[in-house]
Amino acid sequence: MTIQQVLLLLLLWMWLPHPCHTEMLFRRTPDLRPKSFGGRASGNDGKAIHRQKRGWMWNQFFLLEEYTGSDYQYVGKLHSDQDKGDGSLKYILSGDGAGTLFIIDEKTGDIHATRRIDREEKAFYTLRAQAINRRTLRPVEPESEFVIKIHDINDNEPTFPEEIYTASVPEMSVVGTSVVQVTATDADDPSYGNSARIIYSILQGQPYFSVEPETGIIRTALPNMNRENREQYQVVIQAKDMGGQMGGLSGTTTVNITLTDVNDNPPRFPQSTIHLRIPESSPVGTAIGSVKATDADTGKNAEVEYRIIDGDGTDMFDIVTQKDTQEGIITVRKPLDYETRRLYTLKVEAENTHVDPRFYYLGPFKDTTIVKISVEDVDEPPVFSRSSYLFEVHEDIELGTIIGTVMARDPDSASSPIRFSLDRHTDLDRIFNIHSGNGSIYTSKPLDREISQWHNLSVIAAEINNPKDTTRVPVYVRILDVNDNAPQFAVFYDTFVCENARAGQLIQTISAVDKDDPLGGQKFFFSLAAVNPNFTVQDNEDNTARILTRRNGFSRHEISTYLLPVVISDNDYPIQSSTGTLTIRVCTCDSQGNMQSCSAEALLLPAGLSTGALVAILLCIIILLVIVVLFAALKRQRKKEPLILSKEDIRDNIVSYNDEGGGEEDTQAFDIGTLRNPAAIEDKKLRRDIIPETLFVPRRTPSAPDNTDVRDFINQRLKEHDTDPSAPPYDSLATYAYEGNDSIAESLSSLESGTTEGDQNYDYLREWGPRFNKLAEMYGGGESDKDTS
Repeated sequence: MTIQQVLLLLLLWMWLPHPCHTEMLFRRTPDLRPKSFGGRASGNDGKAIHRQKRGWMWNQFFLLEEYTGSDYQYVGKLHSDQDKGDGSLKYILSGDGAGTLFIIDEKTGDIHATRRIDREEKAFYTLRAQAINRRTLRPVEPESEFVIKIHDINDNEPTFPEEIYTASVPEMSVVGTSVVQVTATDADDPSYGNSARIIYSILQGQPYFSVEPETGIIRTALPNMNRENREQYQVVIQAKDMGGQMGGLSGTTTVNITLTDVNDNPPRFPQSTIHLRIPESSPVGTAIGSVKATDADTGKNAEVEYRIIDGDGTDMFDIVTQKDTQEGIITVRKPLDYETRRLYTLKVEAENTHVDPRFYYLGPFKDTTIVKISVEDVDEPPVFSRSSYLFEVHEDIELGTIIGTVMARDPDSASSPIRFSLDRHTDLDRIFNIHSGNGSIYTSKPLDREISQWHNLSVIAAEINNPKDTTRVPVYVRILDVNDNAPQFAVFYDTFVCENARAGQLIQTISAVDKDDPLGGQKFFFSLAAVNPNFTVQDNEDNTARILTRRNGFSRHEISTYLLPVVISDNDYPIQSSTGTLTIRVCTCDSQGNMQSCSAEALLLPAGLSTGALVAILLCIIILLVIVVLFAALKRQRKKEPLILSKEDIRDNIVSYNDEGGGEEDTQAFDIGTLRNPAAIEDKKLRRDIIPETLFVPRRTPSAPDNTDVRDFINQRLKEHDTDPSAPPYDSLATYAYEGNDSIAESLSSLESGTTEGDQNYDYLREWGPRFNKLAEMYGGGESDKDTS
């Protein structure tokens, strides 16, 4: 603490009532009723006013904060008028901090503070005092409340809520423009003295900025501060209490101030003339190059709009402003030609889009430059005289006829010969060809409008010196029609005439079609190739005709079908005609003319049978024929069942066969004797579960002699099969069924039944009626074969 602060505290101590002389007096109150307390006054109504005597009389205690003495700080004294000084009374203190922060001498009533007190933590304390008889512990005075107020000293410096402030102000602002306001706070008591009275001053940032002492508002202090010269400033502000007087406490803060941009700088081109080059082959929309005007401003204040305001290439070029780079992109507006013009001059202007009226005097906010564009020569491909060609030709022209000529030239200054060719992908049939030198297109195959009316060709032109650069042009060939097709019937006509038809009756309406397409439309004429006594044709003159009968009645018994030749002619030049033949059947009809039957076989059927009965008979015959054919096919193409039934180990398997065999003489089939006498099997046998390496030709087994014993016969057959490796299957046992000789039952086999006619006599089938005649012919065979031979 400085000497000045100590002197100031001493002066304040002298002015304030000293705490040592502060005393709380207890005065005796005889009773609770109001009594006169030494004085009387009269009111407005003339009545006497009595002052009530109080039992407690006290003053507010004051205590200085931040006491630095070694002893307890004396606060004040409590005293009752009942206290005789003999120690019979006891003083009691309660309330805020009683017993800890504040202690009282029970005998004398002196109050002390036990430690240093900070007013900024608590500005006053409320306590209650009471005096009681020490012996009886009864209160001699009623409890009273009093306040200890803490007197403030300047022990807190001003503080700012932010250590660093950030602010901005537009550049070129006038002097005194408000930038930002900073405010400091002081924890001292603002209602007592000048401890909390703050004055602001600027320690750093002059002469650019100033601060108002009372408010802390920072303002600009220099005119025309330019952001382009300096953008950032750092200002240090001091806040000092005690009204800024000597001995006051202070605090500081830093304010970073940025000058924001305004549009006070016009755009400027770095060059007065700009040169650009572009090949003449560049297509429309190609970017040639860019121009850019610099602007010291930023953001929207630096935005520039470019335009072409003059020059001899205003119609050939465009300029587009690129917003992100603030450049002007020059593009091709029309196709360029080196042979026509080689140099263009443009005058380009750049202008700010956002102009601040306050700074018009710094303008104009625009600038211009000259852009010269040189066109470079390029070996260009040939150019056709037209963008497309259309040729029309009749379909009957001769081969090799020229249908048209395409023309192309070299646009370069050094003209080069042109070579023409056809793109064969557009003429896969090679109907046309082209002369490579002069571009004449001619036919190489006949034309047919009815096959293809249009041909879309593509002709390629290339320089002989530079065949890689080519140009294509579409050529459309339209084939014109020639009357080279005769008309024909539009559809196939199924025509019939009723047996009971009358003369002049309409039996058919016919029409025609023609592949040709004459300009005036189709017109057909119908007539008969020769006079017909039965039918006639009548032209309706609308490309249709009617077929009429010329007589009454027709008979299927006499003629069942008539052929009527009809001549159809067109009306174009040269006239084409054809003859179409109508097949007219004679049918039976009902009274309304509806057809009932046209077949000639119906005439041979019995008159008594109805149509349903005939259909039923035919179905029965068809079913019988199908059954017989299936039965014969099954007997002649019977399939054997597979001998091997399992894909696992096939040795030692016994396969049974449900087959009758070939009869008594068929001893090569199966032998069942082994099943009856397993002991007859020999021990040593060749393996049959594998195919032998050498295939032997099956040998013919001699027939068994008559009266051979069955057992011997079976054993003999078994030995033969066991020793024959070619006898399939290799893993099976052959079985036999031998019936013996002279069986009265004879053989039941039908395999050799076809050798004798006596055994197979089916003549009885003829006796069953006409329905079984077909079966009798198939199985009888005797007379029918003779008849057909």
